[in-house]
Amino acid sequence: MQIFLKKSKISAFSELKITGSKSESNRVLLLQALYEGLTISNLSNSDDSQLMQKAIASKDDTVDIHHAGTAMRFLTTYFATRVGKSTTLTGSERMQERPIKILVDALNSLGASISYTKKEGYPPLLIQGKALSKIVVRLKANVSSQYISALLLIAPTLQHGLTLHLEGEITSTPYIDMTLSLLSDLGVQSTFESNTITVQPFSGLVDKKFTVESDWSSASYFYSIVALSPVGTQINISAYKPNSLQGDAVLKDIYQKLGVESTFESTVLSLKKANTPLIKKLTLDLANAPDIAQTIAVTCLGLQLDCDLTGLHTLKIKETDRLVALQNEIKKLGTSIEITNDSLHLKSPSLLRSGVHIATYNDHRMAMAFAPLALKTTLYIDDAEVVSKSYPDFWKDLSALGFEMN
Repeated sequence: MQIFLKKSKISAFSELKITGSKSESNRVLLLQALYEGLTISNLSNSDDSQLMQKAIASKDDTVDIHHAGTAMRFLTTYFATRVGKSTTLTGSERMQERPIKILVDALNSLGASISYTKKEGYPPLLIQGKALSKIVVRLKANVSSQYISALLLIAPTLQHGLTLHLEGEITSTPYIDMTLSLLSDLGVQSTFESNTITVQPFSGLVDKKFTVESDWSSASYFYSIVALSPVGTQINISAYKPNSLQGDAVLKDIYQKLGVESTFESTVLSLKKANTPLIKKLTLDLANAPDIAQTIAVTCLGLQLDCDLTGLHTLKIKETDRLVALQNEIKKLGTSIEITNDSLHLKSPSLLRSGVHIATYNDHRMAMAFAPLALKTTLYIDDAEVVSKSYPDFWKDLSALGFEMN
């Protein structure tokens, strides 16, 4: 499906309810599978969370999670602890190119039985579920925080708990904090000191209802829209928490530099374009919030603002190599952009080209990050249905704001 976005002007005031966080949803779905009595509301309606639910409930010997990277990591640990169950865990062609050796090695060192059915270090995985006997594991901390969270989520179900020694600089610490906070809500005791995390064993029934906060990554696109709109434009989105567990809540501070004021009234987050002088260049380290890099880069492009973004090394192993994808598509719009293995450097143009086709590379965030540019120029979004991975209602919500598309 291709969408043509006409040059648009949105309503000066709008309200939207955003689906639950994919990150929180997938964590609590796994905890729900491990502990009876946990109920969930405001669950994400994303493809990834639906695939996660389906995989957990599956009685089949082969589970296919398609493009869902978080599900691949979390389910690897889950099936590794299902005693007596044999599971082949596979995914899309791109998923079979995304490394998982660090997590598999960590699990096998704990006593798991996981092997590769094709290429060493990559899915598909043959997982023979068994009781994990060891209680201490070491793993590199600078590749993906999802490996760490995957181990933390199953840690309290192990007989003696688990101690993780993290080697190197830790990536995306807020996502680890999110996982530990969710465990704490269940009653699990843990410590996180220096580069060592210890989780105590926890068993029994849980009588708890968990309400998933709406997704801050999805909120980023509305921050971008307001930043690219006239002064006074306001969008109210819900349901959000001022003290969010999500790392992408740093959007409040980042977009203040781009002219967007954030205020809360209960669970409603109001985004308003303020009449403030625009900075000349945006420089950020996004090591703790890499998923919003695409949105920020495109916002700067639309504002004709130079930007230097660092801490982006994990973007190379996402749904696509997001740094290369950004470089390819931003160049089409008429500007200079340089990338390294962990950074991008944008020189914004004085005029955006019109009628450009934006390729999405099977990556939901590519489609959604570029869409706000329709406030500045016309463009095509190719394979626009890819947004269903995390935000199925995205195009409907943009239409409700006043974006013109066909």
